[in-house]
Amino acid sequence: MPENIIRVMIAKPGLDGHDRGARVLARCFRDAGFEVIYTGCHQTPEQIAAAAIQEDVDVVGLSCLSGAHRYLFPAVVDQLRQRGGDDITVVGGGIIPDQDFQFLYDAGLKALFTPGEKLDDIVDWFRKNVKKRD
Repeated sequence: MPENIIRVMIAKPGLDGHDRGARVLARCFRDAGFEVIYTGCHQTPEQIAAAAIQEDVDVVGLSCLSGAHRYLFPAVVDQLRQRGGDDITVVGGGIIPDQDFQFLYDAGLKALFTPGEKLDDIVDWFRKNVKKRD
């Protein structure tokens, strides 16, 4: 694979088993030319961070529909920092109330995508904002 292809990991932290949106995004990113790793459901923040480091991804996309995003998303960011992956971009998506956006941005997430976002807009954001790691 060419060196400039963005490596995306899509992960479902916590007990939320609703993964249709995550799978749609994984396929969308693949079709857009990204290299995609999908971890599946029921991953702990520790498992997600370890996999992101091992797979040398550029960005981790977290999906949560269960309401646990205020705990799980910052926990993934913290685990990445503890493992030397603080240069990995972390974004989130799912059912996230507007009032939680600033909390999650302050916790280190770079973008949040909610239901109804256009897939092309999400791909464009990734192309403009995700940088290849050194």
